[in-house]
Amino acid sequence: MLRRSPIPSPNYSGRGGAAVRLIVLHTAQGARTFAELGNYFANPASGVSSHVGIDDTPGMVGEYVRPDYKAWTAAGANPVAVQAELCAFAEWSTDEWLRHPAMLENAGRWVGEEARRFGIPLTVLSAAEAQSGEAGVCQHVDLGSWGGGHWDCGPGFPMSYVMGYAGPPTQEVPAITNGGNMIASTSTGAGYWTTTRDGAVYAFGDAAYKGNALGHVTGEIVGIAGRSNNGYWLLASDGGVFAFGSAAYEGGPDRV
Repeated sequence: MLRRSPIPSPNYSGRGGAAVRLIVLHTAQGARTFAELGNYFANPASGVSSHVGIDDTPGMVGEYVRPDYKAWTAAGANPVAVQAELCAFAEWSTDEWLRHPAMLENAGRWVGEEARRFGIPLTVLSAAEAQSGEAGVCQHVDLGSWGGGHWDCGPGFPMSYVMGYAGPPTQEVPAITNGGNMIASTSTGAGYWTTTRDGAVYAFGDAAYKGNALGHVTGEIVGIAGRSNNGYWLLASDGGVFAFGSAAYEGGPDRV
């Protein structure tokens, strides 16, 4: 369970009876630590807040507003959302995000804790779903003008990496075809990866997330194999092989 360092903000209000259905991730776009962000939110003149701030401190987040109250960070979405600010920038590339593994792990663990608190499914929502009443996890950008018209966490944000720490995906794992395995263990036996037909990858335990094949698959993914705890291969139904991390590509019709 995450440790939560309280830095109370006066900028909050009641939810007005609204049920929480969204877990929303933001970028702070300035503050580099949750303490720095907390000091800003602690000022009544700022007029803004969030429930937590997440930086590179392993296993700890800053908590500014209790989750049963409404934080002020996403305009019309505030009554139905519990929200976190990552001490990061929407301009970051995926490579830069992956240089902050503690921040991403904390974000995933926080998502999982809030999902259990409010009974929210660990489902990543599209913008249309987030804005039309579905329950799940999204980024600030997915709230559109209803949520203030922001673009964070940015196109490089590795949502599947974060969700790997939140818990297993709520959707049913697709049936296995062509003899492929949809789970692969690390060499230590202390972690594993799972994959879905469309090429999403989820990492657990000591398994390192190194990317996915979303948008690159012709047909569907039918298997995954791990190398040590730092890489893996995905096999597509047309014979294509996708190599990630320390797993070397040695040939096949397709390549990532």
